[in-house]
Amino acid sequence: VQLQASGGGLVQAGGSLRLSCTASTCTFTDYAVAWFRQAPGREREFVAAISRTGRNIKHVDSVKGRFTISRDKNTVYLQMNNLKSEDTAVYYCAAEEVGNNGYIPKESADFDSWGPGTLVTVSS
Repeated sequence: VQLQASGGGLVQAGGSLRLSCTASTCTFTDYAVAWFRQAPGREREFVAAISRTGRNIKHVDSVKGRFTISRDKNTVYLQMNNLKSEDTAVYYCAAEEVGNNGYIPKESADFDSWGPGTLVTVSS
């Protein structure tokens, strides 16, 4: 499946952005979806993930209380509030077709489909 992330941009610290991830398939609800990010000079890291039904979600500790992942039939969102300079990165959405409604793949290598990324820049 082809993914497209959008919604990135330049925002001041404390501001908000909402990222969206859409897919080329009409059966996006068959996929668990995750957001990862990669800052300059750093390794890609997991940010948040949601199961195919939305029943299970995960957020990395550094964004808990600030970021929220959610989904509807066609799109997965990452609402980012109270942004900090350390959130500056290219954000990627990734998807994996899964059979279990509550399953979320644990590792980035478990996700077969990746979008091209959207840049989030937080100015301090």
